[in-house]
Amino acid sequence: MGRDLGSAVAEAQERVKRNVRLKEGYNTVWAGEFESAQRAQARLLVIIPITILGIFFILYMVFNSFKMALIIMANVLFARMGGVLALFLTGTNFSVSSGIGFLAVFGVSVQTGVLLVSYINHLRKQGMSIKEAVIEGSCLRLRPIMMTALVATFGLLPAALSHAIGSDSQRPMAIVIVGGLITDLIMAFFLLPTFYLWFAKPDDKLG
Repeated sequence: MGRDLGSAVAEAQERVKRNVRLKEGYNTVWAGEFESAQRAQARLLVIIPITILGIFFILYMVFNSFKMALIIMANVLFARMGGVLALFLTGTNFSVSSGIGFLAVFGVSVQTGVLLVSYINHLRKQGMSIKEAVIEGSCLRLRPIMMTALVATFGLLPAALSHAIGSDSQRPMAIVIVGGLITDLIMAFFLLPTFYLWFAKPDDKLG
């Protein structure tokens, strides 16, 4: 009770290996939910890097600039701390479900970054300086970005707080998404504009 499946099975495997001697021709197989979780984790190890590279390539195509794509991706990576913190505060172990939650937050965070950076670039094209465009863009994009994050957060809050039968599979994902979106909302209006001010130059490609 109170432990994740992976660590419990790992301890069981170690005890079996240490205390059980099988006759020649016999072997042990750890199947069931553990086997399914192992297969899912193996798939995630392939899917996540491909997803990150794919999103980065799309961002580059949208902005025609490695710099703008990197600014958004840096904000996305820092914004994941909310999901990790939410798992820690609720005492929830990392699982395949929570891993899928991180992917969902990743997508929303990219959308937030695209909304903000594209609008700042639009203001710069109209003749504003970098600092003026960052301040104006952050203020004007506050409402749509908040609506996107808060609607998803409040929608998933019941699932994140649920302890009913069947909630074990959906609760870790909901916890990660709620925690990640709250942090993403904060990062989008403090960290991303800061990154933009640090790295943007007057001769940037603005798409």
